[in-house]
Amino acid sequence: MKRTAAARAAVSAPLVIAAVLVTAAVTACAPSPATIATPTVNSTAAPSPAPVAAPAASVAAGPGEIRLAPGPFTDRVAVTATRLDGPTVRGKLAVTTEVSEILALEVHAAFYDSTGNLLGTAIFQHSDEGHAAAGPHTPHDDGLDFEITAPPATATVSAAVLSIPVLVNE
Repeated sequence: MKRTAAARAAVSAPLVIAAVLVTAAVTACAPSPATIATPTVNSTAAPSPAPVAAPAASVAAGPGEIRLAPGPFTDRVAVTATRLDGPTVRGKLAVTTEVSEILALEVHAAFYDSTGNLLGTAIFQHSDEGHAAAGPHTPHDDGLDFEITAPPATATVSAAVLSIPVLVNE
């Protein structure tokens, strides 16, 4: 069966009209590009841990004195067996609020001479993936041994003030 050009136009005209109407309806319902919400990406970095307070330039401390500065974690730990061995402070830290593994720990030490002047600072770091520290340590069920040596190692240390800015446990 042959169709004439007029017959073909009569059949395709309604299809073209339907396509135009559908396109018009979709376009009319779609928001304009100006009203489309564009997702924004916050370009700022993740928040850093709170800054650690700088150690005091001087303290009034007796020879061999080791203090624990008040901080966010001092009520959750016990620092025991502290002692100064030359330029090195040693001790043991245990979590007292619960029985769990220490996952991350930083102990900062500020070292002072016999007149109370700051000699320098050093940090002990421990993590469950290993450790980087100023000296060796051996974890125990009853706490974590730490040692921190003053820079320079030849300094004549009279006192130390410890602080704990990082403590993460299970």
